[in-house]
Amino acid sequence: MRNPELLLNNLSSHSSDLNYKFERVYRILFNEQMFYIAYQRIYAKPGNMTPGTDGKTIDQMSIERVGKIIATLKDESYQPKPAKRIYIPKKNGKMRPLGIPSFEDKLVQEVIRMVLEAIYEGAFYDTSHGFRPNRSCHTALTKIGVEFTGTKWFIEGDIKGFFDNIDHEILVNILKKRIADERFIRLIRKFLKAGYVEQWKYNPTYSGTPQGGIISPILANIYLNEFDEYMEKYAEMFNKGKVRRVSSDYRWLEGHVRGLKQKYERAKDADKREAIYLEYKEERKKLLRTPCKNDMDEEYRRLRYVRYADDFLIGVAGNKKDCEKMKDDITEFMREALKLELSAEKTLITHGQDTAKFLGYEISIKRSESTIKTAKGGTQRSKNGRVRLWVSNDVCRKRLASYDALSSKVVNNKTTLRPKCREKLIAKKPELILAQYNAEIRGFYNYYALAHNIGNVGWEFFYFMKYSMLMTLAQKLNISISKVITKYSKNKDFVIPYTTEKGEKREIILYNKGFKLNRNIKDLTCDRMPVTGFLPYPTLAERLRLGVCEVCGKKDELVMHHIRKLTTLKGNTEVEKILLKRRRKTIAVCHCCNTKIQKGEL
Repeated sequence: MRNPELLLNNLSSHSSDLNYKFERVYRILFNEQMFYIAYQRIYAKPGNMTPGTDGKTIDQMSIERVGKIIATLKDESYQPKPAKRIYIPKKNGKMRPLGIPSFEDKLVQEVIRMVLEAIYEGAFYDTSHGFRPNRSCHTALTKIGVEFTGTKWFIEGDIKGFFDNIDHEILVNILKKRIADERFIRLIRKFLKAGYVEQWKYNPTYSGTPQGGIISPILANIYLNEFDEYMEKYAEMFNKGKVRRVSSDYRWLEGHVRGLKQKYERAKDADKREAIYLEYKEERKKLLRTPCKNDMDEEYRRLRYVRYADDFLIGVAGNKKDCEKMKDDITEFMREALKLELSAEKTLITHGQDTAKFLGYEISIKRSESTIKTAKGGTQRSKNGRVRLWVSNDVCRKRLASYDALSSKVVNNKTTLRPKCREKLIAKKPELILAQYNAEIRGFYNYYALAHNIGNVGWEFFYFMKYSMLMTLAQKLNISISKVITKYSKNKDFVIPYTTEKGEKREIILYNKGFKLNRNIKDLTCDRMPVTGFLPYPTLAERLRLGVCEVCGKKDELVMHHIRKLTTLKGNTEVEKILLKRRRKTIAVCHCCNTKIQKGEL
């Protein structure tokens, strides 16, 4: 049996060769080690303890169970189960459909995902940042900050109902361009057509990727890679000229200022020198207010493009007519080539001086006359034309409202915002209340750390969160806020001491790291090859193959007993004590011990 790492590395070595056809891919699914690695990758997710339509979860995982899956794959009798559909609330108050696949389907999908990633990762364009190794919202935003300098217009793109409207035939034909293995294609088609169950009624799927499926993100990227390729070619045709020409106004003023400087140096009369110097200063100010380059230069055009999942942003150095034509061309390509529709409400053409919205940030182009000294002793408007990443106060306040940490009151037509006690947290221990606030503060800062105004907005967010926490603790302890501050103040920090279950004395400190702009994104220019060299070692499978029960020590065939969360355990049973002691959510047990666990006897 071939090593999975060698298999995937062999696939990825041909990934960047767009003419290479991958054959005999399906037989990789017969490799047990691939399933053990897939199991190791996904086992820790709590959602695996939610049963799918087959009623099974990750619990009772065994080598025999993997063997049965592989056997059905070999004779092609494997049939994915329909996903169980539930609904979860969205931020706007509407409900979002969510599919829950069966665990065995998740396991097979994870193996397929690893194979597809190895095949396609090297072929994806650098403009794509969603659902890829070493890429994120931050790499997309940093790319915009670096490459969109000088942009005059933005096109904000949003694809209407993208994941639900992916055309199955188009997706299969895209896969066939690189994968010459009908059995593998048939398996993916089975997942696409698996359907879903809602309120005990089966519904077939005629379009879209599997709801809640592990392979959905990689299939979405494969589908939209066609759009990335289109934009790459469009940019090659659109881009024109090397640099913008210097504007005539700037050229004249520059010559005039240079002439005044020379006149000043030649003048000998003190009064005349003073008059020339004053005129020089005024003309110099005019020069710094005048754009150096001709913004309307018809011989210069640039297009920059970044995509994250189904959202994309285009930066155009050109005129509005160029943008309107580009939007029409993109709409036509989406409709004709991919059978997708751009959202009319969210696909906007925005001037660079206004704000375009992308990934929760407001993006605009700075207009600044501030200067710095150059190495040659001159001055340069270093900030003019640069990209500004901004986080609005509305985003901050919506986040606070989502945590129920903000209340508003209208007095004399003015809205007053105040921190709010979070009654749902009162039942928790003080240290757990503080820990939750810390996690939420860090989460807000970590995401918006690229914003140029994160200092102001971050401290506003912190103020409301801090006093919401103080109000919550005051309510819990039945004392005033000032007494809460006095009780837990230590060396200018807010510190809550507590004792662990083992009797260890510890402290938790309210977030005190500040809110500095952070540009330290290390994976902006990352390797396009998939990270196959860091596959997790299949320790769970090793424990199963060892065949020694981790409760009674008996040699036998084992199954893996899973729990959703360690925090739910009380230590009342022998198994719970073992899990708590090892700090693990899994335990490999023999069939005898497993029967006792299921009956609640162990």
